[in-house]
Amino acid sequence: MAYRNGQYEAHGYDLWQTPPDITEELTAEFGEMFDPCPADYDGSFDGLSIPWKAVNFVNPPYGDMKAWVKKCHDEWLLGKTVILLIPPRTCSTYFHQWIYQKAELRFIKGRVKFIDGRNPEAKPSGAPFPSMLCVFHGEPGTYERIEIAMSRATEQGDWP
Repeated sequence: MAYRNGQYEAHGYDLWQTPPDITEELTAEFGEMFDPCPADYDGSFDGLSIPWKAVNFVNPPYGDMKAWVKKCHDEWLLGKTVILLIPPRTCSTYFHQWIYQKAELRFIKGRVKFIDGRNPEAKPSGAPFPSMLCVFHGEPGTYERIEIAMSRATEQGDWP
């Protein structure tokens, strides 16, 4: 048993795949999405160190949740839309620092039945935790507008 992401987990396995019904529904709503940690990950790139596309879907490896949540927030500041699928750990620091009051929260009813990446043909099993979608709605120029506002506030003495 491993203690990860604030919870005890029996397996410590990180490559659980998103059920197709979730990604299909999100694709219908948001259009084509880039996945920086895809189901067929072959190790050829590091999703945390590359720039993302305009619309992104992220079901991160839960073993490094804080880094992935921060990257989602940082990409949103650049004006990108990011849809993040994670457990709703509302008591965590990363939730309050990078998600709360920044992303639209969609709590998923029931337990997501993730697909085991080691055996995709096996019957999906329900996660031992609830899940939520954090939708960071991007707009072109968001980051630039924030920088301009901060610069003006600094010049006027309204910003530390």
